[in-house]
Amino acid sequence: MDRANSSNCIGPKCKENSFYCVSLCPYNAIHIEPNSDYMVLGDPIWTPDLLLATWYQAETGESPLSIEYQIGDSGGGFDKLKFKFRKESSDGKEKENIRTSIELNKRSYGARIEISVPWYGAGMSFGSISLNMMLARAKASQAWNTFVSTGEGGYPEELVPYKDHIITQLATGQFGVTEQTIGYARIVEIKYAQGAKPGLGGHLLADKVTPDVAIIRESVPWNSLFSPFPFHSVYSVEDHKKHVDWIRAMSPNPDVLISAKVSSPTDVEMVAVGCYHAGVNIFNVDGSYGGTGAAPDIAKKNIAMPIEYAIQKVHRFLVDEGIRDEITFMASGGIRNAYDIAKAIALGADGVIIGTADLVACGCTRCGNCEAGRGCPHGIATTDHELVELIQPDWGAQRISNLYYSWHNQLVDILWRLGFDDIRDLRGAGLSQKYEEYGGKGLLQSG
Repeated sequence: MDRANSSNCIGPKCKENSFYCVSLCPYNAIHIEPNSDYMVLGDPIWTPDLLLATWYQAETGESPLSIEYQIGDSGGGFDKLKFKFRKESSDGKEKENIRTSIELNKRSYGARIEISVPWYGAGMSFGSISLNMMLARAKASQAWNTFVSTGEGGYPEELVPYKDHIITQLATGQFGVTEQTIGYARIVEIKYAQGAKPGLGGHLLADKVTPDVAIIRESVPWNSLFSPFPFHSVYSVEDHKKHVDWIRAMSPNPDVLISAKVSSPTDVEMVAVGCYHAGVNIFNVDGSYGGTGAAPDIAKKNIAMPIEYAIQKVHRFLVDEGIRDEITFMASGGIRNAYDIAKAIALGADGVIIGTADLVACGCTRCGNCEAGRGCPHGIATTDHELVELIQPDWGAQRISNLYYSWHNQLVDILWRLGFDDIRDLRGAGLSQKYEEYGGKGLLQSG
């Protein structure tokens, strides 16, 4: 269906224009005010504007013209950081050769895997989200030559056709993890902790554990499932290395890559070095801004270190240790848009991992009812047989792909405006010690 002409309205800010309809109406019959639904959407991190902007990009593949799509209203984090651009945005052909791909393996062993964009999908398990939503994410990842993680809920057979773009996650509960599902994977992710609930482990409450979910997770229907914290076989770097070696020995793929996902404690830089010595290929720090509505606020807001601090800390320490170029460092936890992606890389990450933004692209309103079986009215974070049909995989994949297309174009524009022709050159460029041409203060500023 065609969009209504009213969808082009830019609101009260239009009053500065000569064509402002309110002042031009000969009958004084037009009044403009915020939609009442808009007023109750979102939160300071995912503001109403960011939700609307993400939906617009998912529908059109284009950047919004009149909606704020770069920052939220948290007053901190990525919302506080701004780029010091060298030149104004342009659509010139000089952008055509700007490179956005990154390597997922920098070590001397393992497969050489390069993804076309500097992000891949975070783990969201079968049960926490619907199978149709998992398929939509997998299809979009395949289209963009990147990956998406299964989460800790097992590996549904419907995902097997996309296995070259799916990461098998192994968490403490090891739900649905078998030699077969390990064997599917080019990348296996060990989840030691999640930034949204560090120290708490995973949880899926009873009314989401349908018979289908229980079969995959090898559990009992309608019983709550908890993943303990931590792995009780891993209390040292040596234990961690045994874990990594065990996965490599079990996998039929001798070149499988291993990723370690951790939260962001105060000594996160020491955890990073430990993971390097344990032999992982990818180190993932998960900050406190992420998670769905199932993550408890008391944990999200009070435990983990904000991701913008953790990224810098890890990057600098790895540089000082002389091993920064031997491990791929990915950041996650609250990455909402292309500007967040660029800021995370400028602070020192190689790339980022996306979660909630995929769900928002498919209609998530951030209502916070993710934990209930019928709680999600959009068919996203639900296991109800009727509600899951609201998300058709091809439709969801197209919306996520449109969002990625818009992000890619914005990211290319950011790189061009900063004077870079490769996303890899942006890594760490926001820190003062790397780029003296920015006055010794880096290309990021707070304000």
